Amino acid sequence: MTPGGPKRYRWPLDPRRRGARLGRMTIHMVKLCVGADDIDDLADWQKRLMKKLPNPVHHTRMAPKRAEEMLDGGSIYWVIKRAIRVRQRIIDIRSVPDDEGKTLCELVFDPELVRTYAQPKRPFQGWRYLKPGEAPRDLKSGEAAIDLPPSLDAALKNAGVW
Repeated sequence: MTPGGPKRYRWPLDPRRRGARLGRMTIHMVKLCVGADDIDDLADWQKRLMKKLPNPVHHTRMAPKRAEEMLDGGSIYWVIKRAIRVRQRIIDIRSVPDDEGKTLCELVFDPELVRTYAQPKRPFQGWRYLKPGEAPRDLKSGEAAIDLPPSLDAALKNAGVW
C-alpha cells in the first residue's frame, strides 16, 4: 500500500489539462453481476460489504483508462440475468493492493441502487464502457420494469417519447 493510504484517481491532476475537461463526456461502465439472480441479491451482497466498509466496492484487475470521464457523473450498470436492470453512481476509483501485494482497481459506489428499464445484454468478460445515449433510462419511483426490445427502446428515445 502506498504511504498515506490508497492511490486515488482525482482529475485533473495537471492544471494544464483543465481545458480538456470542457470537451469531456461522461461515460458509464457495464458489468455482469455474476451469481445474482435478481436486484435483491445484489443489494444483500452490498449490505454485507457495508458492515465493514462505508460504501460498496468492487475490485477489478484492470483500471479503466477513461476513469476521469467515469468520475464525472458516471455509473456502473449491472447486468443481471442477461439484461441491464440497475445502476449505481461511481464515486471513486482507486488503486489498492490485494493479499499478494498485486495492485487492483477498486471501484467505489454510491449505496443507492437505481432500477432501470431492462435492456438485454449478451454475456461478456470483464466490463465495457457504455455511452450515456446507450444506457437504459431509470425507472420512476413505483414504476414497473418493462422489457422493451432494444430497437424499439432506441426508436422511442430518438423520437423524444422517452
